[in-house]
Amino acid sequence: MPEAARYQRRLITTFEVTGSLLAMAYALLIASNTGNEVMGFTLLLVSSGLFAAWGVIDRRWAFLTLRFFYAASAILGLMRWG
Repeated sequence: MPEAARYQRRLITTFEVTGSLLAMAYALLIASNTGNEVMGFTLLLVSSGLFAAWGVIDRRWAFLTLRFFYAASAILGLMRWG
């Protein structure tokens, strides 16, 4: 496998794993109802950005569109709770 392809795979894996962990933390913070909504929505926004980068790299356009929805939800949450 060419070096560029290996680098792309590493990026995708990093974005996927980090984005997933942040999304899980977001869900737990929001569901816990402990006053950490701003942190939760911030994590959702960062997670959406990582997943969007993955979508661009891997040319998954429907997935990228979904990430814009989640980013908009995060911004709305930050405006509402911030």
